Formats: sequence, structure tokens, C-alpha cells
Amino acid sequence: MTGTSSRTLRLLSLLQTRPDWTGPQLAERLDASERTVRRDVDRLRDLGYRITAVRGPHGGYRLEPGSALPPLLFDDEQAVALAVALRTATGTGMEDAAALALAAVRQVLPPRLRRRVDAVQVAAVPRGPRPAPIDTEVLLALAAAVRDREELRFDHQGARRRVHPHHLVTWNDRWYLVAWDLDRDDWRVFRVDRIAPRTPAGPRFTPRELPGGDVTAFVRARFRGGEHPEWPCRGDAVLLRSADAVAPFLDGAFDGVDHVEALGPGRCRVALGSWSWPALAASFGRFDAGIESARPPELARAFARLATRFAAASL
Repeated sequence: MTGTSSRTLRLLSLLQTRPDWTGPQLAERLDASERTVRRDVDRLRDLGYRITAVRGPHGGYRLEPGSALPPLLFDDEQAVALAVALRTATGTGMEDAAALALAAVRQVLPPRLRRRVDAVQVAAVPRGPRPAPIDTEVLLALAAAVRDREELRFDHQGARRRVHPHHLVTWNDRWYLVAWDLDRDDWRVFRVDRIAPRTPAGPRFTPRELPGGDVTAFVRARFRGGEHPEWPCRGDAVLLRSADAVAPFLDGAFDGVDHVEALGPGRCRVALGSWSWPALAASFGRFDAGIESARPPELARAFARLATRFAAASL
């Protein structure tokens, strides 16, 4: 690579790292004159990069977004990080797009970096069943509404909803929207793969403060031990096993309300969620432990029904 080409690529790398550079700053970093910097800027413009001059005492330059994605320049560490991130993009609902993007990145990597990336043969195992594919346009529409603070109107599991969207989050390999439900006057969490947006968007709104102020803590509370946005059946029971023995199997095992409370040596109370009472009762059986004090009554009755069925199956 010639000195001119190498310097031009270094200039592009600098412009990508922060919004504004003065001419003297770039000249110092490139060990070149300001006139040379101006010529290199013109070369990048000829390649399709939108670089605007910034007014000021010394003048400067800014790399602006264009109408199409131009070639990007990454250093070695950034290129490897990007490739590994794409390779492990499971549970996002966009695995196919990630695989195509990885193939494109890998194709242009120099051999030495390609070997490093190929050595990372990691198996990213999803924590539950393969999530439903996410419509990229829906995800972008929700993200734009969150950013612009615009009321959203959408269909969700056959019901029409009006919400003030606040955050997009991922939990247990699924995308969720945290929003204030205008009709229910309360916070709700919606699965993104079940949202069908309606247009046009509603008026802008002034955001409410999320309970606790921390979206991570809020979502954890909703999915673990608090109100859960998905499971219609939630209950708990005492297991004749220590909390330490049970806890490793609760972290997202049922994609529901997983919570354990130690009650003493060899005893703990476990809370779970599921789609039906029989399914919830069956989920407790996986711990291979004695079960006591099931509640609510619907869960206790489901245990009785399953006991009859299992006894019949053993004959």
C-alpha cells in the first residue's frame, strides 16, 4: 500500500472515531501538512464519503451520514469483535441476517484476521425454545417511537393497544417493549414478535419515570417474582430440597417467574409461571423433590389431577 493510500485510510479511521476534528489536529495525528489533509479529504469525498468542512478558528472536518453505507474501516480488534458478535447473535430473531453479515465481513478480512475469527468456534446455546423471528421493520418502528416519544398503536394477541413506549429490552432470547398502557393506566411489557403496529403513530408524549428508574431492575422484577407479562398461571410450592440446589435450575429455565426463597436446611419455596395449571404443576416435578404447600388452590388441584394420570400410566 502506498504512503498516500495508507495515510488516507488512517484519516478515514480518525474521522470515524469522533464527530469533529480540526485541520491542525488531523495534520498532527497523520504527521502531514494541513494542505495534505485537505487533499486526502477530497480523495475520500471522491470515494463517496460525505465529509463537510466545519467552521471555526482553525477549520475542521466532520464525517456525515450518507444515502448509502460506504466502506467502513475497522482496526484489528474492532474487526474481530464485530465478527464474533455476529457469530454469537443467537436468540435475537435475526440470526439469518447476522449470518449473511458475518459472511460479508469475513470475505474482506485479511487472512491473518480471518484465521483468528475462524478459530472462535463458539456454540451460542439459546436459553429456551428458538424464539420467533423478529420483523426488522417492526423493531425499527418501535425503536423510532421510543426515541421520538410518540404514542404507539398496535395489535397484540388480538387486542388493540395504545401505549407510550419507553424501552426495548431483551430477556431470555426474546425482545420486549416496556411501555405505559394508556387504556389500563399501568406499566406493561409486550413481546415484540406479537406486536403488529398500526399507522399513523400517535402524538408525542412526556415520558413518565419508570418505577425504580432502572429499566434493568424493572424488567427483572417483572419476570422474577413480580407481575409477569406473559404467564396466566403463577404459583409457588415448598420443595424438600435446599435453595442452593434448586437455584441453578431457575435462571430462565421456564422463561417465566422463577424465584426461590430459602426456608431452612433442605427446604425452599419456589415460584414459577406457565401457560396452564397442569403445565405449571408438571414443571415442579423436574426438581425430583418432595412438594408441599402448593398455592394457589388451582395449582394444588392440578397436582392432584396429574397424580391420578401418572398413577394410571404406571400400571
